[in-house]
Amino acid sequence: MRYEKFDIKNENSQDYAALYVYLLDHTQEISIDRRPMVIVCPGGGYAFLSDREAEMIAVKFLSFGYHAAVLRYSVAPARFPTALLELGRSVALVRKHAEEWHVHPDQIVVNGFSAGGHMAASFCMFWSENWVAEALGVEKEALRPNAMILGYPVITSGPYAHKGSFQCLLGEEYEEKKGALSLENCVNENTPRAFVWHTFEDGSVPVQNSIMLVEALAKHHIPTEFHLFEKGGHGLALANRLTQSRNGSTIKLDAEEWIELAHRWMEGWIL
Repeated sequence: MRYEKFDIKNENSQDYAALYVYLLDHTQEISIDRRPMVIVCPGGGYAFLSDREAEMIAVKFLSFGYHAAVLRYSVAPARFPTALLELGRSVALVRKHAEEWHVHPDQIVVNGFSAGGHMAASFCMFWSENWVAEALGVEKEALRPNAMILGYPVITSGPYAHKGSFQCLLGEEYEEKKGALSLENCVNENTPRAFVWHTFEDGSVPVQNSIMLVEALAKHHIPTEFHLFEKGGHGLALANRLTQSRNGSTIKLDAEEWIELAHRWMEGWIL
């Protein structure tokens, strides 16, 4: 396996912002010439980045035979659209190196958790807007995400909002811009297919966030798979002992199957 770190900063990025890429070795003994790439975006309320939703997630996707990357994007005091542009630069970087890295250029997936889900979904809804390509100095098609996998994502800035995420993302412009980043209102014809999961018991990011998103995706005829698990609080990550938090149990084996379900969903459209 090949492991590399890439600079994806823009002028407003934090010093730590980088893309960590994990590439499976290519071999003539296996018939697969190009593999999907899953870019993992950890959560943390746009205030920090959760290690529990980073490398262990990437390793699991590697075990499925996919390439993976972890985006350590800029959080507060960085403001919108700093992190979104870092994800855009990451997608463009992967597509630029697709042949060299044996990545299928039409199988680039963004995976986000909690506020990282908001960031990933924001990119999936705004990538085709002129300002994104202009800010990054690339053609729009270089930025196209082919799918998104969202775990207990922050979506709405309305009554069911995780208010802290939007405050960290927008700072002093919170009141002015929060409505424009309420993503249930931002789905469009260029939004890619989606896999979404959440838990009914989530006490931090209410399940209505995912339900509102899925309703908007269905309204726009975007292919979507949605799983709602009854048990489990927020921030489950893999929902097993491999990502258990130190200050509380995040083992909920009923929800552990989300990543296997995502794997089967992936296999259904990449073939």
